[in-house]
Amino acid sequence: MLKSALLHPELLRALASAGHGSKVLIADSNYPFNTGKNHDAAVVYLNLCPGKLLVTEILAALSEEIPIEAAEVCSPENGAEPLVYSEFRGILHGKELSKRVRGNFYEHARSADCSLIIASGDERPSASILITIGVVPPHVKASA
Repeated sequence: MLKSALLHPELLRALASAGHGSKVLIADSNYPFNTGKNHDAAVVYLNLCPGKLLVTEILAALSEEIPIEAAEVCSPENGAEPLVYSEFRGILHGKELSKRVRGNFYEHARSADCSLIIASGDERPSASILITIGVVPPHVKASA
């Protein structure tokens, strides 16, 4: 049995297979899951029903398990900032969000670096986020 808060076996397997520089897309329910992905990327469906689970809930769980080096968001064409971005910043402790227009965001999500796509039931527009996994610092043993 695991002690961590993250228990989903497919999600754990995909994260354990990823490394520094790998990207993880947490996609809102409007994202084109079939055409907007790298064909080698694992897909984990957490979209139980509309509104369940939210991208922010998934991001919060992941942020406890993996180091997050960078984050990219799908910015609306009109440049308006969706309210969900402030939630992202809160979860990511103020980390900069790289804003990409839809076509550019989809291109990054389809890249070979994107090893995992997580489908959410989040209905909020522009709630998708593409995170880059950082480095886990070496474990230092205490001297005896």
